[in-house]
Amino acid sequence: MEYLSTRDRTLRVSAAEAIKMGLSRDGGLFTPVYFPELGALDLKTMCPMNYCRRSAYVMGKYLEDFATEELRSYAESAYGGGKFDAPTVAPLRQVDENTWCLELWHGPTSAFKDMALQMLPHLLSASLRRTGEKKTACILVATSGDTGKAALEGFAGVQQTKILVFYPENGVSQIQKLQMVTQEGANVGVCAVRGNFDDAQNGVKRIFSDAAIREELAGRGYFLSSANSINWGRVMPQIVYYISAYCDLLNQGAIRLGEGINVCVPTGNFGNILACYYARRMGLPVKKLICASNRNDVLTDFIRTGVYDRNRPFHTTMSPSMDILISSNLERLLFDLSGKDDALVRDYMSRLSGTGRYEISKEMKDKLDGIFYGGFCGEEDTSAAIGKLYRGGYLIDPHTAVAAKVLADYRRETGDMTPAVFASTASPFKFCDSVLRAIGEEPAADSVERIGQLQAVTGVAAPARLAALAEKRVRFTDVTEREKMEEIVHRFLA
Repeated sequence: MEYLSTRDRTLRVSAAEAIKMGLSRDGGLFTPVYFPELGALDLKTMCPMNYCRRSAYVMGKYLEDFATEELRSYAESAYGGGKFDAPTVAPLRQVDENTWCLELWHGPTSAFKDMALQMLPHLLSASLRRTGEKKTACILVATSGDTGKAALEGFAGVQQTKILVFYPENGVSQIQKLQMVTQEGANVGVCAVRGNFDDAQNGVKRIFSDAAIREELAGRGYFLSSANSINWGRVMPQIVYYISAYCDLLNQGAIRLGEGINVCVPTGNFGNILACYYARRMGLPVKKLICASNRNDVLTDFIRTGVYDRNRPFHTTMSPSMDILISSNLERLLFDLSGKDDALVRDYMSRLSGTGRYEISKEMKDKLDGIFYGGFCGEEDTSAAIGKLYRGGYLIDPHTAVAAKVLADYRRETGDMTPAVFASTASPFKFCDSVLRAIGEEPAADSVERIGQLQAVTGVAAPARLAALAEKRVRFTDVTEREKMEEIVHRFLA
């Protein structure tokens, strides 16, 4: 299967090239030429499989030049060996008679980004071999909290790679920051950016799109790649867990084969919910995709009006991984809804860059309405949702609370009580201060002490790697202006 750029459909590359490059040189995102079919027989076949085998099965449909045994080996390395603290990797937790929570945070960094970023290093290394690449991949990452640590953890020590993560100085939780700045490994780097996530993300995109920088780095033996969800190697593994969740519902007898479900995803950059959209395009019986935003409700407004407008206040919230006003992966959805109209997508992205605003066509808006529902959740409602589920015996983080609240809003507004799955994207122990306050406790002064406090108050065991943060040494203290990110890259590679 070939992959083409959302901004130039004549530019076609192999899967290995798409994964190696991360971002197309024209600024576009790589997307498959077509979506492989996922039928009833595929779902039946996968039901008795474990997560590793399901992963290899689904990814094999997109990576036709990768051998099945090769993909199974990568999946075992990514998800096996005790890396995940749940034997099923991505377990379903039943909340009520027709609602389930898909827990995606049982990996090494306690966030859903592990589901893709434990796999991506294997895919990238294989892609370098397949393309005969001799240069070292310089992986640049902008993070709103969870991607950074997950990428650092995944690529630490991986040969022929160096990884540099940029995060907004005051835009991540203290636990998220500690996870990043204490990261071990000789090939890793971390730097804070004065600004918000969009500033960091735009800075990384600017470096990627600068031909002079690419040429200079090539002369030094490096090429640029990405571990953000703009990389196809990030989005593809995420498709798997929605398909796996459907198989688990079948195994539990909760639904019949072919019966539709609704899926609610908390998202800021649109990559997580896009993966479910792609699963739906393959044939997974998903009826409605419910897009849950926090106070930064640019996606909610887009889905409801067809107008994307980032010209609005930026809010720092208790769900920082969703504090985003420029949702990069939305470009892939626009490309698909427009029938692969690259000229139209280029125009929309040009308008977004120039004026911060664009409006999609009526035809695209009608398609959007048939698939998506958009809702958002403010800070008070996020706390209330955490408290409500905790009193019902379930401890969740703020991002998961946003999804739970928006799903409830959707059901109340539409009366649609279709069996539903909502995604849980992070452990509550990554956001102890917000969770403690939501359940009526005053957080301890020290951010690491709060992990033990939340554990003691709730009786829920904290992930071992988070509990061990107190013993870690801080390695990275750099802070840069957004205009000087290029200098940090050069210094990192010196």
